[in-house]
Amino acid sequence: MPAERQRGFRGWRRRRPFWGGLCVLLGGCETLLSERANISVVLHAGAESLAGYLLPAVVAICGLLIIFNPMHRLFYSVISVLCSLGTWVTSNLGGFVVGMLLGLVGSSLAFGWLPDQEPRRRRRGKAGAARA
Repeated sequence: MPAERQRGFRGWRRRRPFWGGLCVLLGGCETLLSERANISVVLHAGAESLAGYLLPAVVAICGLLIIFNPMHRLFYSVISVLCSLGTWVTSNLGGFVVGMLLGLVGSSLAFGWLPDQEPRRRRRGKAGAARA
């Protein structure tokens, strides 16, 4: 039974830009968690401080949308790359650079994913080629 679930998840994952969306989601969450201000301080400081929470939240939401709605991955990946770049200014240098880089790499992976591409065949190593 678990092998069937694993095959089912693998098939579901191959039909969408899973790794790109996961990187974008992790980048948004990491940047969001790097913010340490209390919400009352954020509301008192104004819109500049609120953007420090808003942009990483948008990046995380775009990551989820890339995974669960792959038809609009181009739009979501462009929005997430712009918001990831915006976190450099608003959110502790983009979540101490790690969150911003995860968002940028994931957006690039999602943007470059092609839904109707043939799956890659595994290459045989030298030992496998010698046997064949």
